[in-house]
Amino acid sequence: MLINDVQEDFRSAFVAVVGRPNVGKSTLINRLLGQELSVVSPKAQTTRNRISAIINYPGAQIIFHDTPGFHHSSNTLNLSLVTSAKKAAVDSDLILFLAQPRTTPSDENIELLDFLKSSRKPVIVAINKTDLISKTQLRAIIENYIRTESFRDVVGVSALTGEGTDSLIKKIISLSPKGARLYPEDYISDLPEKFFVAEFVREQVILQTSQEIPYKSAVIVEKFVEESNRVRIHADIHVERDSQKRILIGHGGSMIKSIGVSARKRIEAFLDCPVHLELYVKVSPKWTTSLSKIRDFGY
Repeated sequence: MLINDVQEDFRSAFVAVVGRPNVGKSTLINRLLGQELSVVSPKAQTTRNRISAIINYPGAQIIFHDTPGFHHSSNTLNLSLVTSAKKAAVDSDLILFLAQPRTTPSDENIELLDFLKSSRKPVIVAINKTDLISKTQLRAIIENYIRTESFRDVVGVSALTGEGTDSLIKKIISLSPKGARLYPEDYISDLPEKFFVAEFVREQVILQTSQEIPYKSAVIVEKFVEESNRVRIHADIHVERDSQKRILIGHGGSMIKSIGVSARKRIEAFLDCPVHLELYVKVSPKWTTSLSKIRDFGY
């Protein structure tokens, strides 16, 4: 989709936001967007899909892609997620690599930076969580990353407070190619509403359950019907075992009710209208190791 723009110096770009699990990618994108679009939780590997956030700036439109965290795993689902993150990096105009504020880059980050360097795309390194360290510590971290010579620039940011994000955006825009606006100004994502409905339900599963449940569950929206005064939604939560289903339902249906109430509030705020939400729990044995099921569930 190309939207004609009369500005000769207008810039537009796809930016892949990549990094290790739980480094703050989703929190940063939500901060830049000014609303919660990507699911955020303390648990690693919360993001499963390449989630786009379209943000308009004076003279520029930047499409950020939130990606699953890079990590080593033999699990079929996790391998699929890492493949998705790598594809997002290769397909982007430039790459924003988010890292923890460690004094020296970890071996995993060096390995990831080498992969990003092979993509031949401009790479900006953002050291996140600068609110937790001193400026002296930040300077030392930046100098250590600069020595790897794998990217265009290094900046410090705090996704939590917003510190350093203005400088980061200026650098991203300066590296973005000149081109027309890609989406209308009122778009915040190119993904359908059903996708975010499923994500908001999954978010509550993550936040309200523990152990293996968040990693063994998937949410599929089966019905999304717009009525005259509300939206009626039917979604299935898939797990792998009957024991997981019992936990999700809870005593007397208490857990699934709590998940539904919290998810409905998020969905109503997102859709800006009343919502009738029905949730059902289904067992899909070993779905996280079945490539066909993983594809069916959209991962």
